[in-house]
Amino acid sequence: MYEPKDDVEEQRHEDQRETRRTKGKSLDPVNYYDFLAFVSAVEEINNSSELLPNLTLGFHLYCPDNNPLLVFRAAMNIFSQIDTPILNYNCKTSGTLSVIAEGLKAEESSQISNMLSIFHYPQISYASQNPFMSDVKFPYLYQTMPSIVKISAGIVKLLKHFNWTWVGIVVPDDDSSLGFVQLLKEGIEQNGGCIEFIEIFSHIKALKQKEIRKISETIHKSSTNVIIGHFISEDGLFIFGSLRFMFIPGKVCIVTFSTSFLLTNTATYRYKNNTLIFTTAKKNIPSLFKFIREVNPILFPNNDMIKNWWTELCDNRCPKSIKRNCSRDEDINDIFYCVNPLFASSYNIYNVVYALAHAVKAMLFSRSGNTTMWDGDRQRLSDYLPWKLHRYLKNVHFKNMLGEEIVFEKGGDLPMDYNIINLIHLPNGTVKLEIVGSYKPSAPPEENFTINEKVIVWEAAFTQIPPQSRCSQSCSPGYRKLPREGKPICCYDCIPCPVGEISNQTDMDNCMRCPEDKWPNEKRDVCIPKMISFLSHEEPLGIVLILLCLFFFLINAVILGIFIKYRDTPIVRSNNRNLSYILLVSLILCFVCSFIFIGHPEEVTCILRQTAFGISFSISLSSVLAKTITVVMAFQSTKPGSKLRKWMGSRVSYSIVLSFPLLQVLLCLVWLGTAPPFPHHNIQSEIGTILIECNEGSAIAFYCVLGYLGFLAGISFIVAFLARNLPGSFNEAKHITFSMLVFCSVWVSFIPTYLSTKGKYTIAVEIFAILASGSGILGCIFIPKCFIILLRPERNNRKHITKK
Repeated sequence: MYEPKDDVEEQRHEDQRETRRTKGKSLDPVNYYDFLAFVSAVEEINNSSELLPNLTLGFHLYCPDNNPLLVFRAAMNIFSQIDTPILNYNCKTSGTLSVIAEGLKAEESSQISNMLSIFHYPQISYASQNPFMSDVKFPYLYQTMPSIVKISAGIVKLLKHFNWTWVGIVVPDDDSSLGFVQLLKEGIEQNGGCIEFIEIFSHIKALKQKEIRKISETIHKSSTNVIIGHFISEDGLFIFGSLRFMFIPGKVCIVTFSTSFLLTNTATYRYKNNTLIFTTAKKNIPSLFKFIREVNPILFPNNDMIKNWWTELCDNRCPKSIKRNCSRDEDINDIFYCVNPLFASSYNIYNVVYALAHAVKAMLFSRSGNTTMWDGDRQRLSDYLPWKLHRYLKNVHFKNMLGEEIVFEKGGDLPMDYNIINLIHLPNGTVKLEIVGSYKPSAPPEENFTINEKVIVWEAAFTQIPPQSRCSQSCSPGYRKLPREGKPICCYDCIPCPVGEISNQTDMDNCMRCPEDKWPNEKRDVCIPKMISFLSHEEPLGIVLILLCLFFFLINAVILGIFIKYRDTPIVRSNNRNLSYILLVSLILCFVCSFIFIGHPEEVTCILRQTAFGISFSISLSSVLAKTITVVMAFQSTKPGSKLRKWMGSRVSYSIVLSFPLLQVLLCLVWLGTAPPFPHHNIQSEIGTILIECNEGSAIAFYCVLGYLGFLAGISFIVAFLARNLPGSFNEAKHITFSMLVFCSVWVSFIPTYLSTKGKYTIAVEIFAILASGSGILGCIFIPKCFIILLRPERNNRKHITKK
């Protein structure tokens, strides 16, 4: 396709209009809509008495073909106004050159702009989309095609909507396309996507079969299901067909393309239903339809192709909006120019002409609102054109015939919307273009992109609708992404969240730690409140321990009752009856203090637990020690000349029972005064559980209390062990030795067990140690006596006790 190259002249004609001229090659039929749109807009302005009264717009049309040298020659022809141009010399005697309007590629447009800027001629391009042609480097260039910055942003929106994060790109190596790749790559990566490959081919040289096979092979072997192609030039359709990547099953093709190119050739190819076309929104101008229907073609340059073009408009299959009434009927085989008209760049060209007219009007009537400034003096107009027109063109702002605001944005762009078109290949071989979405860069971010997935027709080869394109499958909640070494960020493995962390969304890079009072559920996608744990009265373990405590309490109470009932019997009276009472009562207290360990820890119970246990057991052990010493003294005092006879009596025993527990009481008071035990919510001990426990406050004090009990038990064990062989049929030292052996064994094994268990089982271990050690003393010392009292009463006499 060859775009027309136009310049606009302003001249004053009151009686006639300047003759239109066309130079260069004849117009291509595809571009004929552009030509007619230009002529139609000029005619409207010249026939209007409001916009530019007393002024007539004229133009010269140049068609230099797709050849850079001819483009420069046409530019020189515009300046000199002769077929053999003379640099810096204008042979024209009438009319004033004001603006150059062109539809060149970005490279050619920039090259022409370098030359035009020397003479300060404004240049309006209705085809270039190069975002790097800034108003600093190209101050006199205006582009009515939206920048590829906006196109790339729209494509990123489309990719984000369908969650396509793994794509490939195929583009020519022209400046505009390379800029497009750069911008698109940045947008994709900012939104978490990746590009698997970028294939760049020459836009100047014809593609060789080897290059075509290489690109096709890359696409076929790729794992991505989305291919983005950027084709905006007239060579695009040929490349588009040669690469044939739109025919690959299972691939989605997103193409930036001018549908005016595409529609004229779709019958040639059999596309898959896998293509979305991203193109500028085409808008139709009613006055152009009227102009096409009514104008006499003989007024315009003509050839056989153009004659056929006009003839097609006579066919009854044409839309009524552009169908002409012809005097003769002719056979028409192909009417695709008529059936599928998108009118090329006619909308852009229409805005170009009107933007120029409004700029000229603003320039002529600019001083202090003086609308009579323009007096028709040609020389005065020459003083204004072209360099002064630039400032007014830059600030042009008006409403076109469709009621749309036209204003050049920063950088010389006109705001424009995009359509997303689904290319649908119908069974009958025809192609339908269905608009399925839009992108409006000037709209608010939440409203600028819309798409209707329901109307999109997808190829049957897709296993999932809409198709998916990801390097890795989404990580479900409860998992996080682990990037694969040496791969793009879109390629990753999914691993479960660590203990104590969750992910509540798909594809999370990192898991989130739950608050201290919560814990992940089984799927690790929600934080749930932690289970509260303590040794309760209602749970089986707590009930078993309570029953054991009650059992030993009752046994102890029964034994105490038996001793009270048979208090006058020799076996009870031997070895100090009162010490036996004190020991039994202290053991009862030991069993009772076990109840304090069961239940919800409170501040009072935490303080009473260890202190009550420590003091009650110190009384018990002091009583046992007193009994042991009494036994030793009793046997030693019977020896002639023994000095221990004077120590015999209850004073020594009571002194031991009072003094040793007093030291334990003092130790407990120091403990409570410095770092008393307190209720503590332990969230680290057990996974997913808040353990309510009593913190000992001071571990040193706790182990000091235990150590002191061990000290008392050790002394009692040593003394009783030394006295185990003393004569007598009932030597209590033997029983005390066994009781202390049991006591020490229990508490020595308690310490490592206590340190290795967690949660409520730690409390259960301590309760078990209390019951085991208390029952050991009770069983070893008092059960044998109860056996004699109840079952062998004949042995409950002084003679039998003192028998050697």
